Amino acid sequence: MTLHAPSGRIALVGDYLPRQCGIATFSHDVREALLGEFPEVDFPMIPVTDVAEGYAYPPEVRFEIIEQDIKSYQRAADFINFSDAEVVALQHEFGIYGGKAGSHVLTLMRELRIPVVSHLHTIMEEPEPPFRRVMEEIVRRSARLIVMTQRGRRILETVYGASPDRIDVIPHGIPDMPFVDPNFYKDQFGVEGRKVLLTFGLLTPFKGIEHMITALADVVRTVPDVVYIVLGATHPAVLRQEGERYRLKLERLVNELGLGRHVVFYNRFVGLKELKEFLGATDIYVTPYLMREQIASGTLSYAFGCGKAVVSTPYWHAEELLADGRGVLVPFADSAALARELTVLLQDEVRRSAMRKQAYLLGRKMIWSNVAHHFMSSYQKARMGTAEKRLVLKTLAEEPYRLPGLRFDHLRNLTDGTGLLHNATHCVPDFSQGYHTADNARALRFAMLLDETGDGGEVRALASTYASFLGHAFVPGTGRFHDRFSFQRQWPFDDSGSDEALGATVWALGTCVGRSGTLGWQRWAAQLFERALPALTRTAEPSTWALGLLGLQEYLRRLGGDRRAEQMRTDLAGRLMDRFRRHRQPDWRWFAPELGRHNASLSHALIAVGHGTGQTEMFDAGLESLGWLLSHQRTEAGHFRAMWGRETNTPAEFEQRPIEAGAAVSACLEAFAATRDSAWLEEARRAFEWFLGRNELGEALYDPVTGGCYDALHIDRLNLNQGTEATLAFLLALQEMRILEMALPTLAQPGETAA
Repeated sequence: MTLHAPSGRIALVGDYLPRQCGIATFSHDVREALLGEFPEVDFPMIPVTDVAEGYAYPPEVRFEIIEQDIKSYQRAADFINFSDAEVVALQHEFGIYGGKAGSHVLTLMRELRIPVVSHLHTIMEEPEPPFRRVMEEIVRRSARLIVMTQRGRRILETVYGASPDRIDVIPHGIPDMPFVDPNFYKDQFGVEGRKVLLTFGLLTPFKGIEHMITALADVVRTVPDVVYIVLGATHPAVLRQEGERYRLKLERLVNELGLGRHVVFYNRFVGLKELKEFLGATDIYVTPYLMREQIASGTLSYAFGCGKAVVSTPYWHAEELLADGRGVLVPFADSAALARELTVLLQDEVRRSAMRKQAYLLGRKMIWSNVAHHFMSSYQKARMGTAEKRLVLKTLAEEPYRLPGLRFDHLRNLTDGTGLLHNATHCVPDFSQGYHTADNARALRFAMLLDETGDGGEVRALASTYASFLGHAFVPGTGRFHDRFSFQRQWPFDDSGSDEALGATVWALGTCVGRSGTLGWQRWAAQLFERALPALTRTAEPSTWALGLLGLQEYLRRLGGDRRAEQMRTDLAGRLMDRFRRHRQPDWRWFAPELGRHNASLSHALIAVGHGTGQTEMFDAGLESLGWLLSHQRTEAGHFRAMWGRETNTPAEFEQRPIEAGAAVSACLEAFAATRDSAWLEEARRAFEWFLGRNELGEALYDPVTGGCYDALHIDRLNLNQGTEATLAFLLALQEMRILEMALPTLAQPGETAA
């Protein structure tokens, strides 16, 4: 069947120039190639923007997605749905989309009503769970999948279960260049009469350039007229995080090896015209990359297709492209092997010429004009093979559960250079009560949880303030933490620390170790965690044991095998179980003859530890106690009641506190994660909706204008002060609900069984 180009519109989604990254260049080249071959088609561009100030995009950019703003993905879907586009061509690389493992892109795909063709630039053979979940849903929601190599096809089929008839293997496109002698271009770079080695692309530590420089020291002894050009600016993401550390390290290595006359760093992001000239002057192209799992390399494709002899490490794309003598493969991080092969090849002009010719002839199939037709064929198959999705308005019952957006305004308002202030009069910070350690600990835990959804940027600077406060609050002699710090920057003389400050801080530190992706944060938290841990055994408060256990669970996510921490977990969980057995009665299934603070956290700790260690009795006790507690925290109308205090057998009908609702949300989500019983998810929603007005007064405690939360719900009114404890209780509950929302295609509705 002959496929004809549509006369309508195909929306292109991905990074775009002038953003400096490989996907941006690729998206631009794809669009130019398609437009050149199919001028009757409109190709609007929807780029993903990673910086607050944005980019000076060209006119073809019709809509802009803000990388870390999940709502902008929803708006982009609406824009595309209403634009009469027939197909969406999506460039996918995990790092260019917001959220954990780039999960924000799923929000876009879930809302689109037209077929999506996903062009996959990274395909992991052994993915971590978050990456697997994202890729599996991309595969499921895509009408067709484009990969650049046969290996990519095999991984999609065997690891992700993709149907073979939905996969198109299309090589990376390349510019159309004549086959010319490299000496023709060398004089314009001042390297005439020399052998030129080239590596180009945005500079990152994964490129392995240091191994090539080390190899060059051996090469120049035999081939003294060689020069090695490293072409490309430092990757913007690396530049933001590390500055020019890697490039400076390479320059120091060059000087140490005495290679100053043999290495050129060209620190610029070059356009296609300049790139062609650099490639034209190249005798051998080198990719000493360090990551075997690289499924596609645009730089390798360009160099190979333009007829260059190539020496490379055996990452997946290079293994496939350079097979059968089309190039030379050397082991990873093996400077000696690299030097040996380069020396031999530089001295063998006949072999180099044969290699160049073979690469150039094969590369004719890869020029952009040819590749554009393959793309269009894939888009047409998607359009013709997918029934058109109608844009349907949903009733409230049919609409997936929607969570409020995150707002950090009030949290920022309460934070100064010292830490997080405890109280506010309405929404105005109140200096009189100073700072509480437990508040700063919860704020730090919140900042770590934001990394799970890729939203940590706005709060990262504040997190350093909270962490510094906790470090200052630590009392080395006791292993505990001061409780309260005055605005005049003084700890009370009689402040020996509270159990709540200890438990909250251990939980926060464990979360830093278990969830932070930054080594510095992990090390700092692990050291303070270890010093604070013994104090937990000297407390008699079950809620402190519970908070500490939740911190231990987080810590052991990353450092499982720490025998001291595991023993501490066993000891504290055993104490909590003993309390439950001692006080459990047919009509009172609790850990004490009365309720206190953080009630649901006691059940939460037993569920988490019992499930994590396979202790069935403990796990069942956690579920049983949580179910009993929730039955007493439910009104006759079915609302959640944030019961707390020292009431025995009777619900507290006064001053319902947000921290109890937050603890219930967290515990119910833990129960749902462990059982996949959607009844627990419904309980989490019930507790969360208490913040939004599903309570006895019908009053919302969350203030969407400030992002704060009111301090309490009295029997007849709200406490309108927006203090830190209440605000963080809401923000933590919201973020935990958001983490779950990203882990599931949609939050299960009442009565449904979650997948």
